[in-house]
Amino acid sequence: MTAIPRPRGSPRALGYRLPAEWGPHAATWLVWPQAKDDWPGRFDAIPFAYGELVRHLVPREPVELIVGTAGREERARALLREDGVDLERVHFHRWPTDRAWVRDSGPIFLRHPAPPEGLPPIAVTDWRFNGWAKYENWHRDDRLPGRVARLRGVPVWRPRADGERLVLEGGAIDVNGAGDLLATEECLLSSVQARNPGIPREALERALREYLGVERIHWLGRGLVGDDTHGHIDDIARFVAERTIVAARAPEPPDPNHDALAENLDRLRAATGPDGAPFEIVELPMPAPIAYGGQRVPASYLNFYLANGTVLVPTFNDPHDREALATLARLFPDREVRGIHAGDLIWGLGTLHCLTQQEPAP
Repeated sequence: MTAIPRPRGSPRALGYRLPAEWGPHAATWLVWPQAKDDWPGRFDAIPFAYGELVRHLVPREPVELIVGTAGREERARALLREDGVDLERVHFHRWPTDRAWVRDSGPIFLRHPAPPEGLPPIAVTDWRFNGWAKYENWHRDDRLPGRVARLRGVPVWRPRADGERLVLEGGAIDVNGAGDLLATEECLLSSVQARNPGIPREALERALREYLGVERIHWLGRGLVGDDTHGHIDDIARFVAERTIVAARAPEPPDPNHDALAENLDRLRAATGPDGAPFEIVELPMPAPIAYGGQRVPASYLNFYLANGTVLVPTFNDPHDREALATLARLFPDREVRGIHAGDLIWGLGTLHCLTQQEPAP
């Protein structure tokens, strides 16, 4: 570990910005699964699903794998070795965690193309994580961004508004790296969700601009039925280029997602960039409803992950899998598009994007 620089000024004032996910990565961060309650009745299959995810990642970029204990590291190494993973490309960290959803609890990295003297090109924002304002086991996860910042020796900001440390999960936002951010009102502005009670919209928007380096915030309405994060954007709409957004297509009524997704598409079609021109909106289908024990789960192709040179897409043995893969292949002609079966993962109410966090290359 190296000494962490102490910058003066906000990330925006210094020229740092949250880059688009399709930019080059230095690594992908993952947390090896441990919370059996996240996948009730299906946990035994989850380490094997992780093994497949790591196997697809390591040819493209290193994997930083948080394992918690020596015993968990030993088990992870054995499984990955059986999967033929090059373990020289996997770096293990024995840090205690509560759950595996590092997209939400981990660091949100910033990048500067030409940083001021004495500052590195990469920095970290350490937003408060409170278990999506509904679970009690989150305190160890909340320490992850600080641990990563110390490991890398990079600046870290802990965003505040009105004297309060702000809550923000990585799955709640998506950016194009050119000043635009997508989020939902359900997740970040609804007082029911208790992310940032008492913080008005204006203060939150100001914090997003100052700490992520964005200019324009495009608010959608609601997320998917069954999403226990209550409205994460990475299940319903994602930037795939500066002027192109893929969005979940509204299924036919009476599907309970129909009205919310139709409204979101209307909002996206009305949104504009800095020049006043609209974005290109490309629709992705929704898979057929999936439920376990009567509970609808938020299965979505929008929860794809963009790694170096590849797009990893959750699939569900559904007829719409082929359309989703073909659409993303058209949008990313220079990347390999791979489907990864997520039938077990989705029982944890999240899939590939929820489990990953990208570290941008300097």
